[in-house]
Amino acid sequence: MSYKVARASQYLAITGGGIKDIKLAKKSWVFPWQSCTVFDVSPVNYTFEVQAMSSEKLPFVIPAVFTIGPRVDDPHALLLYAMLMSQHDKHSNHVNELVQGVIEGETRVLVASMTMEEVFKGKITRSKS
Repeated sequence: MSYKVARASQYLAITGGGIKDIKLAKKSWVFPWQSCTVFDVSPVNYTFEVQAMSSEKLPFVIPAVFTIGPRVDDPHALLLYAMLMSQHDKHSNHVNELVQGVIEGETRVLVASMTMEEVFKGKITRSKS
């Protein structure tokens, strides 16, 4: 049995005996029949070059920068993030490919409804909960 404490930007994801699914905590006792993984909740920037097409059907390449992190004030969102990230490093290929697929899809959807003038007028921002 050991007492685990997470750092300021981390949480503990505890599974095993006596826990239904995953227990998230900042500090907790971890028994020998339980497993504890530490995961970081600080946001990470992902930068990609996305090939897209404007509403005028003109192809172009647009740089896309997304900052992704969990909502620490929403327990359900934090639990989903823990399930996804606890088995992977934030910068692993699996996570990078997953994020790149979502970013490319979302960016293409956003710029497909815009003209070239609107695209180059300013930066495109979108906040998604």
